[in-house]
Amino acid sequence: MPYAIDQRVDSDVAAQQIILSSSDNQYFNQLVSAIEDAGTGGKGQQLLQSLSHFSIEREAEIEGICSANHQGFASASGQLLRVREQSEALMTDIHGLSQSVQTSTETLAREKKTLVESRAVRQNIDEANEALRDCLEVLRLANQVYDLLAKKSHYSALRALDELQDVHLLKITRYKIADTIRKSIPDTKKLIADAVMTDLNTWLFRIRETSQFLGEVAFYHIEQRRTRHKDRAEKNMSLGNFKLNSAVEAVADEDEEFDILDNEDVQVDFTPLFECMHIYDALGQKEKFKVDYASTRRQQKDLLMPTSITLVDPEGSSLSELLEGIAGFAIIEKATMSKAPGLRSSADVDELWDSMCQTAITLVSNALSEVTNAELLLKIKGIIALFIQTMTSYGYPAQLLDTFLLTLFDKYAELLKRRFSDDFQEIVSTDDYMPMPIHKSDEYDKVVNVSWYTPEKPREELRFPCVLPFSQMYPLCCIDIRNFLNQFYFFSDDHFQHLKVIDDTLKTSLDELLCEKVCRSLVDRLSTQYLGQIVQILINLEHFEIACQELEQLLVAARSNASAGGTIVLKATEDFRSSKKTAEKRIFELVNSKIDDLIGTAEYD
Repeated sequence: MPYAIDQRVDSDVAAQQIILSSSDNQYFNQLVSAIEDAGTGGKGQQLLQSLSHFSIEREAEIEGICSANHQGFASASGQLLRVREQSEALMTDIHGLSQSVQTSTETLAREKKTLVESRAVRQNIDEANEALRDCLEVLRLANQVYDLLAKKSHYSALRALDELQDVHLLKITRYKIADTIRKSIPDTKKLIADAVMTDLNTWLFRIRETSQFLGEVAFYHIEQRRTRHKDRAEKNMSLGNFKLNSAVEAVADEDEEFDILDNEDVQVDFTPLFECMHIYDALGQKEKFKVDYASTRRQQKDLLMPTSITLVDPEGSSLSELLEGIAGFAIIEKATMSKAPGLRSSADVDELWDSMCQTAITLVSNALSEVTNAELLLKIKGIIALFIQTMTSYGYPAQLLDTFLLTLFDKYAELLKRRFSDDFQEIVSTDDYMPMPIHKSDEYDKVVNVSWYTPEKPREELRFPCVLPFSQMYPLCCIDIRNFLNQFYFFSDDHFQHLKVIDDTLKTSLDELLCEKVCRSLVDRLSTQYLGQIVQILINLEHFEIACQELEQLLVAARSNASAGGTIVLKATEDFRSSKKTAEKRIFELVNSKIDDLIGTAEYD
């Protein structure tokens, strides 16, 4: 695109710009533009002069340059000719070199081909070596799995098998050995599972064999706690209001730490169980293991329970062994719940516990008919109470056993009534119904201490031998009554939740014994014709009435907090009172009969 030349520039500058144009097109455009401007401005002559002047200067400059460089040009031309000759010689050398290079290249190509072929062989050898190393590693790990199994490192064997399957077999998938080993992996896993289950079954068998001893140790520990609690209660009476296993007792006994599963007598290691759990969890068979384990424990529970027991062995070993075995089994179940969460549910453990308790209750109930001795039954109750306290300390409910203790108490009360009934019967039937002679002071003290009797004179005023108003049967019956009361409340020692039942049963039983075995027997003896014997019976009835009134106060003081308040009235009190009137009436009858006999004899004379 042409650009205009400023009209104000002078002709020399315009001429110089025209000469210095970079292209023909630009040259002509500027020339035309300059001519038009010169023609318009009347400067055409100046423009021609400037151009002529510029042309003359350039011609002079060219002539000067040519004159000055002619010799150099001639020298350069000679040099150029020599260079050309050398160039031709060089071209000849290059041509020869090219042929030599071509020959060398062909040789090099042949050698390269040989090298490439040797490298391919070397690569094949390297690949073969690598494949061989991978296969050997796979075989090593496979052998290691079986070595670990032989060492009973089951979890390590499973981890090695997983590493073999997930890492090393992937490197040799193109070889047949990989397929062979892969097909054997399920069988190997089953082998591991069977091996660890075998170890677990061995552990479970040992646990079952240890259960009784474990329960025995637990019983002994609770007996020690019971002794410590009694000692503390003797020193601090307020602690006596709290039972064993209560929060206060537990705090007071917290210094005596004892681990039932790890002590100098028993050590239970749960490692086989943990390992089996991990193995089955890793195999994706966790639920199956839980079901199998629960089934095995149910079978062990069934094996633990005998078909029958005896309660008449002097040491109570049959019952103790049964309850100790149940205790050990249940303690293991609680420990399993704590140490292996999720394996045993509370419902499963409670179901086993209830089943064992119910079976134990049935076994004891079936054997109760053998027991005819109250002291033996009290010993049985003590063993069951110790069992209840032991299992309560481990968080097991004892409602079934507490209820069963009521059955034992009914049996105990029946045996006591039977025994004391016979004792009362014998005392009443063998009494001489004569005032009781006392020969020594210590004998007097013993009788007064066991009898409900208030002497008319102070002891210091008495002279021995002396005679007490009642016959020998009265203090003997008082001794039996006191023993009867004490032995009733012996049943509440250690553990018994139904103290009100003891209070009510004691009152009823005592009433029955006094009314039927003492009062009625005395009344039956009023049929005798011996007036002195009847008078003695009347005196005895008076003292028995006083004894009943004292007994009512004693029962009020002895009853538990669970019983209702208020007074206690024995039916025997009224029976003795009524029997006194019967005896008085019988005396009057005999007196009147004697009078009638005397009158009849007098009239005869």
